[in-house]
Amino acid sequence: MIEHLGRQAKAASRKLARLGTVEKNRILSLLGENLMKRKEEILAANAEDLSRGKENGLSSALMDRLLLNEERIRSMKDGLLTVEKLDDPVGEIREMKTLPNGLKVGKKSVPLGVVGIIYESRPNVTIDTAALCLKSSNALILRGGKEAISSNKVLVEIVQDTLKELGHDPFMVQLIEDLSYETAGEFMRMNAYLDVLIPRGSAKLIQRVVKEATVPVIETGVGNCHVFVDESADFSMALDIIVNAKTQRTGVCNAMESLLVHEAVADAFLPALFKTLKPYGVKVMADEKARQIIPLFLEATEEDYAKEYLDLAMSLKTVKDLREAMDHIEKYGTGHSEAIITKDYDHAMTFTDEVDAAAVYVNASTRFTDGSALGMGAEMGISTQKLHARGPVGLKELTTTKYIIFGNGQVRP
Repeated sequence: MIEHLGRQAKAASRKLARLGTVEKNRILSLLGENLMKRKEEILAANAEDLSRGKENGLSSALMDRLLLNEERIRSMKDGLLTVEKLDDPVGEIREMKTLPNGLKVGKKSVPLGVVGIIYESRPNVTIDTAALCLKSSNALILRGGKEAISSNKVLVEIVQDTLKELGHDPFMVQLIEDLSYETAGEFMRMNAYLDVLIPRGSAKLIQRVVKEATVPVIETGVGNCHVFVDESADFSMALDIIVNAKTQRTGVCNAMESLLVHEAVADAFLPALFKTLKPYGVKVMADEKARQIIPLFLEATEEDYAKEYLDLAMSLKTVKDLREAMDHIEKYGTGHSEAIITKDYDHAMTFTDEVDAAAVYVNASTRFTDGSALGMGAEMGISTQKLHARGPVGLKELTTTKYIIFGNGQVRP
């Protein structure tokens, strides 16, 4: 079955590579319309997933990831429209130059070919990734999680029906419906057909793909994201950013999991923080200095500082200066998103220069590490590796290059 899907995807990728920008945009536009026309089907399928999730005891954060409602379906449509308006990355000519022998040498951006994604919970990923792959001329094979299977089936059916409606190969986007452990393993080793595989989900899933896959992998990362409140920070700004980064959506990789506070402002800032977080029910695991100021904070362990909570919980540590804050991030961070709240320009520049992460913020929430929020329409995931792609994986990151050389009869001497 997996090999059959691979053959279909490979054949479809060649057809997709021949489509121009206008036609690809037609597909995205019609897909957005069809999502809204068939929203009742989507909501009914999602209700099945939510019911199973409740029976299986999924956490509130995972249930939130799973949920689709009319607002989120409209958001998927808006994402399609954003991708439609973006420049087509395919066919761009870069670095064209003429050599002394008259050869004209340049690079042309081309699709990766067939992209695979293994992901969990979030059915909106199905549409986001389909949009990005179709616009970048890549065929797509999806392998979602069992918790979202009903939603994913309907969404892929809508994508395929849209392709057929416009006279295109429906196998440009396909879903693996067999969710067995063994089938996932076969997918990871589909070298003959798959050009790249992107895991998106839990640390356990990502590490399995990294260890077992024989096809190239773009590793998306676990998000132990930090916010550092410097001694010059504006308290009101810091509290707004912390509340947004921690509580807006807890079950996402760009949520703040760790808070660092300069010890010079701890006595004044921590009581304000405690009062601000109390209505949200955030559980705080803190070091001894912080607990001396706020005894209701819980004792933090080494494990707490390294944890991605994905819940209304976080770690907190007081630090003596910027250097200690950056050392803490170096030790416990996952290279995802890190933020500093400061009025000190030199501290801000040092932080952006020296903190090693896919996204580094000054006076802004880590929640912006997202393809949609950064003007990319959507993303395949947030890459925390350094080769090929880093940060949100969007249209340009789904292309590679090939050399194109124009001559007029030159032969090598």
